[in-house]
Amino acid sequence: MNHTYRHTRLYCKRIAKIASLFLFSFFLGHWLGCLTDSKASVPASADGNWGLSFQQEGQPPVGNATSDYLKQFNAHYAADTQEKILYLTFDAGYENGNTAAILDALKKHNAPAAFFLVGNYLNTSPDLVKRMAAEGHIVGNHTFHHPDMSKISTAEAFSKELRSLEELYQQVTGQPMPRYYRPPQGKYSESNLQMAKDMGYHTFFWSLAYVDWYEDKQPTPEEAFQKLLGRIHPGAIVLLHSTSKTNAQILDQLLTKWEEMGYQFHSLDELAVEK
Repeated sequence: MNHTYRHTRLYCKRIAKIASLFLFSFFLGHWLGCLTDSKASVPASADGNWGLSFQQEGQPPVGNATSDYLKQFNAHYAADTQEKILYLTFDAGYENGNTAAILDALKKHNAPAAFFLVGNYLNTSPDLVKRMAAEGHIVGNHTFHHPDMSKISTAEAFSKELRSLEELYQQVTGQPMPRYYRPPQGKYSESNLQMAKDMGYHTFFWSLAYVDWYEDKQPTPEEAFQKLLGRIHPGAIVLLHSTSKTNAQILDQLLTKWEEMGYQFHSLDELAVEK
């Protein structure tokens, strides 16, 4: 009797363990699915991480906040247009030797871009910052220390991150910094968006990006072209990282391919015009 009881108990424990593993795998898969490209609906507005859901290649993705919602905060993730135009943006947290080649490619194609910089970049690479400005590119605010801005709840602390970078940019270039802001890692809150607007800033997210920021795990040119050509769409705000060796290698060819697809490169200034 005792042996049968123990056997039954062990059998039930095994069944419970298998069931638990199944449920864990199911919910983990569901959660990971939410982080990747899905066709699930998204809320009209959301605090947290900027995210995109690609419904169809060649068409604008759905953001986790709508354009109409963002508009009230002077925030943008794509232009509402059917024209084949796109906006090039680069996040630059540090310099590792790739920016000069990126600037060369932009100059060759007469393509305006926006570079969102942090304090470290301005301190270590002032000559490149001056070149960006001299060649007509926007130099935007990516905060001084690159923190999770969604955790900053006071206007004073929020303002300090942006003002500190403004002051350093003025010292380096002798010019006022354009009031264009990109939240580090795309982390934001509704109060952050309002704080940026109150400071006179336009906030820029993106509608096209790919995993190009791991310096020791760079995508191949083929992988980059697959994402960047397949998912380009009218009015796209494209996010690339200037630290990417792949981006530096392919940018000339990438811009050529986009031009062959009929795209033109426009400045974020167009989106910041009050309407």
